[in-house]
Amino acid sequence: MSGKDLLYEVKDNIGYITINREKNRNSISAQAIDLFMKYLDQAEKDDAVRVVCVTGAGEKAFCSGADLGGAMSAEDGGKNQAFQNYANLLKRLAGYSKPTVAKVNGYCLAGGTGFMLACDIVIARNNAKFGTPEVNVGLFPMMIGALIFRNVLKKKAMEMVLLGEKLSAAQAQEMGLITRSVPADNLDETVDTILKSLAAKSPIGMKIGKDAFYAMQDMGFEDALDFLCQKLAEVAATEDAVEGITAFIEKRPPVFKGK
Repeated sequence: MSGKDLLYEVKDNIGYITINREKNRNSISAQAIDLFMKYLDQAEKDDAVRVVCVTGAGEKAFCSGADLGGAMSAEDGGKNQAFQNYANLLKRLAGYSKPTVAKVNGYCLAGGTGFMLACDIVIARNNAKFGTPEVNVGLFPMMIGALIFRNVLKKKAMEMVLLGEKLSAAQAQEMGLITRSVPADNLDETVDTILKSLAAKSPIGMKIGKDAFYAMQDMGFEDALDFLCQKLAEVAATEDAVEGITAFIEKRPPVFKGK
């Protein structure tokens, strides 16, 4: 099932969401945001999907941000709704119950930075470019700032959003924007290896763990420890945890069922 601006397919327990606007540097349209939410819902309900990969079509861009022509030409009410829809998508992706991997195959700018940072793991080509150029057109990277400031030290974050300059993959990795950069020829292989590894792990264990980490990130230290202690007990009581420990003792690969 796929829409014009976004593609979705499931293969080997992996859900692939691809921004399909190559001629527009994979800028994000209103339709793409609606489809993104739809496919995230679909993948979350599908037990066959254990991990989700987000990428862009072609080899030039992961996502160059919002379709400014479409979004900014709307009336004020339409603009506000478009902004809110994007914010809702970032919240949905950042708090997603299944592991998410961003495969950055080219330019990742403006709103594309939000998609990237909302994913758990980000693998990028070493010749990819990153940045928040909104300031250069009289705007500011508002919603994605919530993610930037949770991944990057304050001074580096302010330099990034105020100057609006493009960053290299090496700079992005050093700042903590991405997990790692790899040679372009190794991108597919590296991401495939990570996706297969995630798909082989316990779905229920990762869900409880991700939900717990998301919930505790703004808690005080002692409250976070108490909360995570409870969540560990919850994970330990799952069938998958019993299977994992048994498999470890028996020196065999575990067979996880997500229960």
